[in-house]
Amino acid sequence: MNKKGFAALAGATALSLLGAAAANAGGFSRGTADTDILFEQGNFNVRTSVTVVSPERKIVSGASNIGHDYADSYVMPSLAAKFRISDNLSCAGTIANSFGAASSFDAPRAPASGIPFGKLEEKFTVMEYGATCAVGFDLSKGRLSFIAGAYVDDFDYDLSVRHPAFGTGTGTVDLSGTAWGWRAGLAYEIPDIALRGQLLYRSGTKIEASGSTAGALMGPGTAEGQGKLPQSIEAKFQTGIAPGWLAYGSVKWTDWSVNKTLDLTTNVGFNNNNDYYWRDGWTVMGGIGHSFNEKISGTAFLMWDRGTSTGWDLHGDVLTLGTGLIMKDGFGELRLGGGVSRVGSIKETKTTGLYAVGHGWSFSGLAGYSLKW
Repeated sequence: MNKKGFAALAGATALSLLGAAAANAGGFSRGTADTDILFEQGNFNVRTSVTVVSPERKIVSGASNIGHDYADSYVMPSLAAKFRISDNLSCAGTIANSFGAASSFDAPRAPASGIPFGKLEEKFTVMEYGATCAVGFDLSKGRLSFIAGAYVDDFDYDLSVRHPAFGTGTGTVDLSGTAWGWRAGLAYEIPDIALRGQLLYRSGTKIEASGSTAGALMGPGTAEGQGKLPQSIEAKFQTGIAPGWLAYGSVKWTDWSVNKTLDLTTNVGFNNNNDYYWRDGWTVMGGIGHSFNEKISGTAFLMWDRGTSTGWDLHGDVLTLGTGLIMKDGFGELRLGGGVSRVGSIKETKTTGLYAVGHGWSFSGLAGYSLKW
């Protein structure tokens, strides 16, 4: 087989990472730490990218905001740097936007008497800062690697709301917190045919955040929030299938059933519980990469994510088609990718508002660059 062609495709699977972000698929899932850089050739590698996602979730029925698209666009950075310490040991530092959500709503209408109540904006982001190492051993055929690392989840939450506790104006709540987690796995490679199988576990974390409140007619207050982020297991596989051709795929289980409620309490009389009671998430992805020549390679992939909703909210199935292009220059590799997702319609069945959203589309674009020495 064409070994040079496989080398040109070495980063094709990295472009498929934008699929996981294409529509906030899989509950609050966004990006994934780029630990695959551990298997790149070179003594020192840097890979960075920015993904922009524009989702669509339009309310078609419910108590308010009919016809309103509440899903906000967002930007996800990713950075990974690998150091080859010895022939058998490599370590990488990674930064990724692992979880998040962002929504905005029309101003609530005032009742016949009193002050209007309702959320105006709500968003949270979780940035993951991690360090992961791989220890490899040559076998009679191929190479076996053990993977282990740790990370910190940096949580940030912002809420803008109309509520009597804040008087006649708008109240705000800001929270932040951190939690530690770990990952571990193993991988088997046959580099000559670009074959690699990998199984990777990521632990869950419990977020206990604290912060402040503010309102137009009141002084600052205090706030606290609690929630759980899930553990996950992902199996990935890739192999050369013909000169210049690569096939790859993955299956990921995410323990979203731990996300039952997100609880917010304040000392100003405003408390809020978001009810989810999700089921576990499953994500399946498969793709093909092709090396057109030694400088240009492309990839296309299809991804399906089973929605997590059990009737308490509006997180449904997502189907994503993505493409990517890798272009080598005199210094490194430029990577460009795009994805379009079909987001399924879904309705609430266990809440008082009984909201529903119709089918929607989500679009994503990725630009990145990688270097190696």
